[in-house]
Amino acid sequence: MQCFRPRSRKDQVDKTAAVVENRQASQSQQVRRDGGEGGEAGAKQESKYQLSRIMRPDDANIVGNVHGGIILKMIEEAGCIVSTRHCNTQNGDRCLAALVRVEKTEFLSPMFIGEVAHVTAEITYTSKHSLEVQVKVMAENILTGAKRLANKAALWYVPCSLQNVDKIMEVPPIKYASAEQGEEGRKRYEAQKMERLETKARIEEAVPPPPNPEQHTVGFSQSSLIHLVGPSDCTLHSYVHGGVTMKLMDEVAGIVAARHCSTNIVTASVDAINFHRKIKKGCVVTVTGRLTFVSNKSMEIEVLVDASSLMEPETGNYRAVSAFFTFISLDKDNKPLPVPPLKIEGEEEQRRCEEGKARYLQNKAKRLAEKERQQ
Repeated sequence: MQCFRPRSRKDQVDKTAAVVENRQASQSQQVRRDGGEGGEAGAKQESKYQLSRIMRPDDANIVGNVHGGIILKMIEEAGCIVSTRHCNTQNGDRCLAALVRVEKTEFLSPMFIGEVAHVTAEITYTSKHSLEVQVKVMAENILTGAKRLANKAALWYVPCSLQNVDKIMEVPPIKYASAEQGEEGRKRYEAQKMERLETKARIEEAVPPPPNPEQHTVGFSQSSLIHLVGPSDCTLHSYVHGGVTMKLMDEVAGIVAARHCSTNIVTASVDAINFHRKIKKGCVVTVTGRLTFVSNKSMEIEVLVDASSLMEPETGNYRAVSAFFTFISLDKDNKPLPVPPLKIEGEEEQRRCEEGKARYLQNKAKRLAEKERQQ
């Protein structure tokens, strides 16, 4: 008589695991057939991504406006995910997309506690070693269902090998709807590449403010934040997430604006953010913000991020990131308030103020041109 031994729990688990492995292997082979070597199907499948999150009290300031840094961090997370997914649709070394630049970002509408942020990221251009991701942020009132456009941004990433962070991988191409779309993307790529080189060439030091500065001077509102980079701040490469850095930059810029106005302030826009060098786990970053120009209703704040390694002090201090943030002052009804004039002291501050005024007028002209084009 043949006896049958009842299956043990371990046997059932092993069999289930084998089935799952076979199914995953089959799915992986199908994905490679559909999108291997940067094929059109694979590229199209991985070129768009959306994430959503409800805004909590710890995401906002004391009057309920969500911090611009929170939105910037979500934008970078979505951009990193869609870029990394796309760059891993081809065979070869696995890679992680690293943020190198954020184009001018407009905060079109404030977001409040209790609203849901829907962040949609889409790859719009690829070069051999970099890709452009355009992001839109929609704010949804889940009580009424009303939605509005809160933010738009364009980010540039490069894929870095997981085996060697200094090795830049090739980017799978995407298919453009028209030849014109590809040509426009190429022009944006060439322009941002040139601007990154120009910005790197004019890096300046952050001068400490004088003792007991007068109110409404640059020194009075200048602020710094010191942060030790920990594991939770970092990517798989053990380098800081771009979104973490941008959040710290927005916090410092907000402190500068609040000190100058002594009112509720919000982020209105951010000029191009350039990531000059990577920041590694264990580094101490010093984020410094200083006013460079003030108009009737807005403030331009230069934010500089310097880094130094605790474990490798011989590497010295270096400039990692730089950008210009624009803030506005609001009353209790979220209406713009006049901004106190900035008192300029010295030739260096005068020079920075004139450069800030030129950027202000240039951005104002661009907004008016864009408004006329849409009409």
